[in-house]
Amino acid sequence: MADILQEILKYIPESANVSDTLFEGANIVVYTKNKEFFFNSNGIIKKIVDDIKKRVEIRPDPSICLDPEKAKEIIENIIPKDAGIVNIIFDNQRSRVIIEAEKPGLVIGKQGELLKEIKKQTLWVPYIQRTPAIRSKLIENIRYVLYENSDFRRKFLHKIGKRIYGGWTKEKKHEWVRVTYLGAGRQVGRSCLLLQTPESKVLLDCGINPGKSLNDSEAFPYFDAPEFNINDIDAVILTHSHLDHSALVPYLYKMGYDGPVYCTAPCRDITALMTLDFIGISQKEGQDPMYTSSDIKNMVKHTVCLNYEEVTDITPDIRLTFYNAGHTLGSAICHLHIGNGLHNLVYTGDFLYESTNLLAPAVNSFPRVESVIMEATYGGKDDINLSRKECESYLLDIIKNTIDRKGKILMPVLGVGRSQEIMLIIERAIRENLIPSIPIYLQGILWDVTAIHTTYPDFFNPKVKRNIFHRDENPFLSDIFKQIGSQKEQQQVIDKGESCIILATSGMMNGGASKEYFRQLAENPKHSLIFTCYQVEGSLGRRIVNGEREINFGSAEKQDMLSVKMDVHLISGFSGHSSRVQLLNYIKNMDPKPRRILTLHGESSKCLDLSSSLHKLNQIETEAPRNLESIRLK
Repeated sequence: MADILQEILKYIPESANVSDTLFEGANIVVYTKNKEFFFNSNGIIKKIVDDIKKRVEIRPDPSICLDPEKAKEIIENIIPKDAGIVNIIFDNQRSRVIIEAEKPGLVIGKQGELLKEIKKQTLWVPYIQRTPAIRSKLIENIRYVLYENSDFRRKFLHKIGKRIYGGWTKEKKHEWVRVTYLGAGRQVGRSCLLLQTPESKVLLDCGINPGKSLNDSEAFPYFDAPEFNINDIDAVILTHSHLDHSALVPYLYKMGYDGPVYCTAPCRDITALMTLDFIGISQKEGQDPMYTSSDIKNMVKHTVCLNYEEVTDITPDIRLTFYNAGHTLGSAICHLHIGNGLHNLVYTGDFLYESTNLLAPAVNSFPRVESVIMEATYGGKDDINLSRKECESYLLDIIKNTIDRKGKILMPVLGVGRSQEIMLIIERAIRENLIPSIPIYLQGILWDVTAIHTTYPDFFNPKVKRNIFHRDENPFLSDIFKQIGSQKEQQQVIDKGESCIILATSGMMNGGASKEYFRQLAENPKHSLIFTCYQVEGSLGRRIVNGEREINFGSAEKQDMLSVKMDVHLISGFSGHSSRVQLLNYIKNMDPKPRRILTLHGESSKCLDLSSSLHKLNQIETEAPRNLESIRLK
């Protein structure tokens, strides 16, 4: 396969009038000027796919597509009015028409009959996108960036394909696989791994340490490690949008990286939102942002979104498949097939091996597995959490007691994940009269993240997915949820005498709205502070959880002391991370069984504890590498 595009053309008759053959990442697109061949290739494309084992799609050459104005009129006549079409956008470079609608199912029709009719009458290839039940300016902007840069995307995806297939013919005298810990080794924060083969260099996540100031070098991965060279990176894989995994991906583009970022669609959207918020928080804290919104836009332009269980080549010798991680919306476990059966690696990122109010449990069944790199956040021997049911009861008791004394409940949350689960729990409790009906205020970014959740119902567990499909049953549209978009509105919430629940970022109170709410509520014993997410070492949240009750909001020279008198509670059972028992069971039930396990994303004692326990229980090789260690996997 010296030139796979030339090989494909050998299958296709001249009468097909092929105008172009291009890569779209690892996929291949054949453009034809022959309408008959577009509608019926007589099994030729199927034979190509069977022979080369790659996805091949046939599209009409843009020159034979119907005029966009006429095509739009036909599409509007074909699709039922009940579908709620919001936008019809023509991607002229790739002969695609993107149809945004409130009810995608009505656009598709039974067994895709309406899509076929659109294709038949207009010769445009239809792609359907769901319009959020809650309007999201961010999603509109992301989609606009992608549409606006259609020509760039076409060339960029072709460039990826050339890199993937260009290395196929190289002779591999030696084959090996190794991984270097650039962050998250025996610590929580700055998750970043470098996977290397003789052919490829791939970065797995790239985040900050939220417990450190941006002026501290320990906030960042070890970019000065000898193995790391920004110009050699072939691809970045992003498991999910939390800043300890994603915050520095835009920074890579500022440093000169111009390759792809692989993630799920909701992960792309939420990461864009979280990193924009990261810039805002940095500015409010008096720190220079590490990058600008232009770098985030550049990241979005370079994303390649995959669905769960969609297999794709990302380099000449690495094939990637995402699986549900159960951690947050669109979070992914990465299965990496390296070489021609040389080695199979599973990198879990953060995962939850349990069904929640939002998501199904993490997947642990794979085609092949030799090595696993897994989180150890709650891997210590003393990490025993309450069950989710017990946590729900505990949460509702705190809320009721706080309402009885006319107080407010402040819940610092991560922008994505626990906040939406907490929303569902409280909405159900109010609907079932388990607690009084009080307003729930969502600080700005949480409203946008929730809007993104309503865009991707297919990533939820079946019950939530079904409710989101029916607008009148969508729990996120309840009147109890109120958006807070300005400092003036924030102050009004604080000044009101009413009891309420405030969900605000950041979850570790190192910055963001939660820190501001805390400053004004902390000295009143009527109020309650509830932590539901992990508090990293060094964060303000961790200090409060550890019992610190005199907080200095000033400097060492000019102190501004605050006395914490509000009730403080930690409910760790709501975490999106697996408990120790779940971590052990994840490996126990894994199919097939791995031969080697490496731990990361846990404090040193927890990484070591989990590694030791997994070795004793499974009689397999385990390690808990430190940062900067390189481990040869094969």
